[in-house]
Amino acid sequence: MDTALSHAKKLGASDAAAEASEGCGLSVSVRKGELENVERNRDKSLGITVYVGKKRGNAATSDFSKAAIKQTVKAAYDIARFTAEDETSGLPDERDIARDYPALDLFYPWSISSEEAAQLALQCEAAAMATSRLITNSEGAGVSAQQSHFFSAHTKGFRGGYASSRHSISVAPIAGKGSKMQRDAWYSSMRDAADLARPEAVGRYAAERALARLKSRKIPTTQCPVLFESPLAAGLLGGFVQAVSGGALYRKSTFLLDSLGKPAFPKHIDIHEDPHVSKGKGSAPFDEEGVFTQARKVVDAGRVEGYFLSTYSARKLGMRTTGNAGGSHNLTLTSRKTRAGDDLDAMLRKLGTGLFVTELMGQGVNYVTGDYSRGASGFWVENGEIAFPVEEITIAGNLKDMLMGIQAVGADAYNYGAKTVGSVLINRMKVAGS
Repeated sequence: MDTALSHAKKLGASDAAAEASEGCGLSVSVRKGELENVERNRDKSLGITVYVGKKRGNAATSDFSKAAIKQTVKAAYDIARFTAEDETSGLPDERDIARDYPALDLFYPWSISSEEAAQLALQCEAAAMATSRLITNSEGAGVSAQQSHFFSAHTKGFRGGYASSRHSISVAPIAGKGSKMQRDAWYSSMRDAADLARPEAVGRYAAERALARLKSRKIPTTQCPVLFESPLAAGLLGGFVQAVSGGALYRKSTFLLDSLGKPAFPKHIDIHEDPHVSKGKGSAPFDEEGVFTQARKVVDAGRVEGYFLSTYSARKLGMRTTGNAGGSHNLTLTSRKTRAGDDLDAMLRKLGTGLFVTELMGQGVNYVTGDYSRGASGFWVENGEIAFPVEEITIAGNLKDMLMGIQAVGADAYNYGAKTVGSVLINRMKVAGS
């Protein structure tokens, strides 16, 4: 690290940054009671960014020898020399750099052998297959154990790094036979393997989801309220994040342009960001540029109170970085109307008659216009109760209208990566069926 930075200065760089990272892991998959795949990964890299005035160059290497590091720095320096100037490029301002930062309890290495991982995966798949005679096949089960660490520094005085881990168990059973088969899946993912759901529980729940989809049918094209299952509701939150992120804003390629201080949700919706949650999947004491992170209200009573900005995008917009180089951190979307008893059954009753979506297909979202159209499957609900499963439908609307049309958020909060949200009820969408 010091070699890289000092050599960059020696070559004539005005500033430089370096990040060294190393990771290793194990992934094991099984299918129909037999071991299918065992993969071990180990990788390391050193990335160098060099600034020559307002010119920027970047290069990387997996060779940590002194000679290779100097060669990589020279490559980054040469790229910078022949790159066009960009007035907004450069390291973060000193006032934004993290000097002290909290330990967030993110590292729980899992010393599991490939044989032990395979056994867990087999138990998970076996539990799914044993749930019902109607579970006739499997796309397999898997166990993954991953851990990594990194250290970064730059010439504005930042030095820091930390270790992290992420482990998971998953399964995808198939119910039914012939053309009537239905597939579903479930998983558990945690930083600490001790917090993972039991493999038998993951297997049974995945099987129950697949069984519930049997005898799916199409429905006529209609307009109705739509309830998004909580894991899918996290995708709606992700759509909002993308729309108010720096790159989309300064390129003017977002349907929420100039939305700061304006309502994007109904008044009962709040979104909170907390980067310092212990063991949090989206936790980070500082962002990818070494900028400090802090808890904040992103949306307050429906109004946008903050964007997601890196140093570069903030300068492009004439604003200050929000410590989000690399993405958002532990977002939680809540409604002031939600009560403790608003579980999924209660949300179905609030839906009344409409569509409950449990799976989405495709990437049909235009973030410039907000137009939203995706393949879907789930359940038709009548008078607050599930009537029958549905498939081969498309739901469509506009994200701007959808976010503003959130009627309720369930108490069935689910953590999907860096986002936590309950099921979300949208007042009206187009549903294209038969």
